[in-house]
Amino acid sequence: MKAVVTTATLVTEDGVPIDAVHLPGPRDLAIVMAHGFTQSWQTPMVWEVARRFNLKAGVVTFDFRGHGRSGGLSTLGDKEVYDLDVAVGYAREIGYQRVATVGFSMGASVALRQAALLGGVDAVVSVSGPGRWFYRGTGPMRRVHFVAEKRLGRMFARQFLHTRIAPHGWPVPDPLPPAEAAGRISPTPLLVVHGDKDLYFPPEHGRQIYAGARQPKELWLIPGFGHAERATDDQLADRIAAWVAEAVTPKDCDAPGQPVTS
Repeated sequence: MKAVVTTATLVTEDGVPIDAVHLPGPRDLAIVMAHGFTQSWQTPMVWEVARRFNLKAGVVTFDFRGHGRSGGLSTLGDKEVYDLDVAVGYAREIGYQRVATVGFSMGASVALRQAALLGGVDAVVSVSGPGRWFYRGTGPMRRVHFVAEKRLGRMFARQFLHTRIAPHGWPVPDPLPPAEAAGRISPTPLLVVHGDKDLYFPPEHGRQIYAGARQPKELWLIPGFGHAERATDDQLADRIAAWVAEAVTPKDCDAPGQPVTS
């Protein structure tokens, strides 16, 4: 009999209701998946990646605050660490022995910061994440800044992207930068995945995260790969899930991770 997918409303440490979904799997491993800015667990591209991960592990995914059916307002990766943390706690509560986080774009920065500031995870994967805040070097990122910083942009995001952004825009003071957060994760294994065709964050961002991290760490710079969930095909999702399963398996002796180009 096939296990039933269930939804749940979780409440963060700061009182925000978070809409989450659980795709059951073997109780030895859960992947908690964190989506990118303006996405939702119900977005087809996000759901397809979650279902693919579910071939290897149980999956918990959710809507960040200000997104989809979750409450609150988006803080663009700052207070979202509480959203991811409550999802990690939920995976533990329902019986998973090992829990890994996989974040995409904004969700990647949140995964790094949650592991650094709150912990409680067995492995972390950053896919298409920024290495630093306030990057405006690409057209898509300049548009993201307009949406976040201008009243008209926030109105557009609410009406057409179903994303509700806090009126102050970017958090003040600046949150812990992703590359700096990466340096605080060890000894939790870290995988950094980035593409050379990323239209939002060029490959230097993936290299910056990897350089900031300590062992064990691994870097995949993938030729032809674009940005986040939209560019993640079944092959890459399977490869990430396999890495997670291997990373959380106890070993007598861990060899240092090495950069990989594929």
